[in-house]
Amino acid sequence: MSLTTEQMTTLFTNLIRADHYSNMMYRRMMQGKLIGFYHPAEGAIAPGVAACSFLNQDDPMWPHHRGHGITHMLSKGIDIKYYLAEHTGKETGCGRGHSGFHYSFPENHVHLHSGFIGANFMAATGYAWAAKQNGTGQVVMNCSGDGSYGEGRAHEGLLMAAIWKLPEVFVCENNGYAIFATIEEMHPTEDIASMAQGLDIPAVVVDGQDVFATAEVVLAAIDRARKGLGPSFIEAKCLRFKEHDIGNRDLRGWEQRTQEEYDEMQKRCPVNLATDRILTDGVLTQTQIDDIHEAAANEVTEAEEFADNSEIARPSIEEMESMVFAP
Repeated sequence: MSLTTEQMTTLFTNLIRADHYSNMMYRRMMQGKLIGFYHPAEGAIAPGVAACSFLNQDDPMWPHHRGHGITHMLSKGIDIKYYLAEHTGKETGCGRGHSGFHYSFPENHVHLHSGFIGANFMAATGYAWAAKQNGTGQVVMNCSGDGSYGEGRAHEGLLMAAIWKLPEVFVCENNGYAIFATIEEMHPTEDIASMAQGLDIPAVVVDGQDVFATAEVVLAAIDRARKGLGPSFIEAKCLRFKEHDIGNRDLRGWEQRTQEEYDEMQKRCPVNLATDRILTDGVLTQTQIDDIHEAAANEVTEAEEFADNSEIARPSIEEMESMVFAP
């Protein structure tokens, strides 16, 4: 499936926006302007942009934890300033500043978040089952990292989606690391996609640093799901340029990742790759690219001003107790 000029422009624009947001979140965390913690997304922003740029408003979507799902949500059309306010503990946050980094945008069909790895699989599969039963035509986008596939929930979700031919797209963003553990330690085969293939789910491995290549296979999977042909699995091989979470050591097993590894990864920067392609194919001019960067920078600045100028959340004890569903 080849991309149109309009689609490539949308993908490139969202990629640049994601990059600016990602850099801003890292900077603010280092400045002490975020509460809690943050898992940087540098190097791995292309899969989320590709997965979510062409979803419908009513398509349920579960973002990947990396980058706290900002890349995925902004590509789906969510206004990130409310999520930044949540990270800042402000009353205007999407959770009124109560959660820190957990999101909920029900009007955009992004439903809640859990710190438990793999928890999204059963919820997403449930929404996909409901979409099929009700004939809504919705497609469920389920994004996760390679670490999720060591969880039983992931296998249960894949199995149910396969048996019931659910309209679900599984996007595995495989950066080769689960905190410090390497993919070689965690999985017996090179490609996690083989798990889906074993369940007769069509699966493809794609260069996750290439936003356009990833989008092509995502669009085919979404089309397949809308036609009622069942789930698809996409393994996007991507890179993690920085540590798992800011402030932690960046290790490979017990050893610090080498400078040679960092240098080699930078050659595969998704923004640089996309920019080269856009210019080579004549999709945009350098002036247009500069304008996209400027607009993204302004968007991020406005989001920061909104968050910084919002009131700090100060819920009463009674309000906090009302949010606890089980003792």
